[in-house]
Amino acid sequence: MNILFLCNKSPYPAREGGPIAMNMMIEGVIHAGHRVKVLAVNSNKYSVAISSIPDDYKARTGIEFVQIDLRIKPFPALLNLFTSRSYHVERFISGSFKSRLTEILQKEKFDIIQFEMLYMSPYLDTVRKFSNAKAILRAHNVEHIIWERIAKNTRNPFKRFYLNHLSRTLKKYEFSVINKFDGIVAITENDAQIFRTVLASRQEISGSMSKPTGTDERRTSVNQVITIPFGIDLSRFPDPLSEFEFPSLFSIGSMDWNPNIEGISWFLEKVWPQVNLKFPALHYYIAGRHIPEWLVNKNYPNVIVVGEVEDSLKFMHSKGIMIVPLLSGSGIRIKIIEGMAANKTIISTSIGAEGIHCTHEKNIFLADTPSDFIDSISKVVENRNLCQQIGENARKLVENEYQQKDLIEKLLGFYEKPGTQS
Repeated sequence: MNILFLCNKSPYPAREGGPIAMNMMIEGVIHAGHRVKVLAVNSNKYSVAISSIPDDYKARTGIEFVQIDLRIKPFPALLNLFTSRSYHVERFISGSFKSRLTEILQKEKFDIIQFEMLYMSPYLDTVRKFSNAKAILRAHNVEHIIWERIAKNTRNPFKRFYLNHLSRTLKKYEFSVINKFDGIVAITENDAQIFRTVLASRQEISGSMSKPTGTDERRTSVNQVITIPFGIDLSRFPDPLSEFEFPSLFSIGSMDWNPNIEGISWFLEKVWPQVNLKFPALHYYIAGRHIPEWLVNKNYPNVIVVGEVEDSLKFMHSKGIMIVPLLSGSGIRIKIIEGMAANKTIISTSIGAEGIHCTHEKNIFLADTPSDFIDSISKVVENRNLCQQIGENARKLVENEYQQKDLIEKLLGFYEKPGTQS
């Protein structure tokens, strides 16, 4: 098969969740013997120099970038309050991207065109016009749920009002466009069930209405939605280091993603002071891209702001217990899967662990309140054997359910006949 990936950011280098998830599939289908072409957005928010990408990756993917300015512009953002359009989606609409996509489609024939994330869906009409390929939406999240949760946790009334507007318009767009693809690849079963419920209700409505002659009969059905989570190439995750800093806590993730900032801030204000009081020698390391200035300057006791690390796996191996204090978000937390593959004990909120088939106190600790976190941290800090056992169980979970090769086989079967996979 010849597969075109439309990406909202460069899948290479794979240094945060979205690119890691995209690159997993791109590398997987190439390894399975299929041809790939990548057209990606390059932006001020996530900028990659094409010259920095290795020649072999360019040759295997034919990767190209189109520059789009994704900066929040105050006046258009304010005007959006008086419309029903999604400001999130509108920012990704670009004449340059549409033109380059058109050129590619006119030059080359594809069997599959995969839209990586909802924000690439405005280009579906262009694909339909110039290609007969199957259009597949790879939904990394149910996007509007992220913003609903952020709005719910926002104290400022005007900001909460605006975020609710953004989530409402995004929800309207999201639930209208999912009906137009040949298949939807959800990253969690929770997300897949939400899409199926919406599609089923739309089918009931459309089934009771007569269709005008000449209209497009294409509709996504409930059995054209599949769940394919994030997969790991376990050869990249060798046996863990026998020596690492124990006890120690760490978090890693891109800090320009609102749920990460929200969660870290909550943990530092609501949980860390009590943990620090109980374990005054314990250190908490925070790593990731785009660390905000306030976090660097705050000087929390025994909190070490590492910033961006060159090798995230090496960093994880060097520390003890992963903290994932997410209060909002959707989809699957790729860093949790990677942490599990690295034999790490993880303490996460229920939202952070959504979509992962984990079990509290077997292969993860789930904590949704400050007291839950303190209790879980205490258990593993004070019992290294328990910490080791939880990490080993986490690794077994990844071996059984989150191996890249198995998931790519499932994806390729879905490409052939969307709707026939379970």
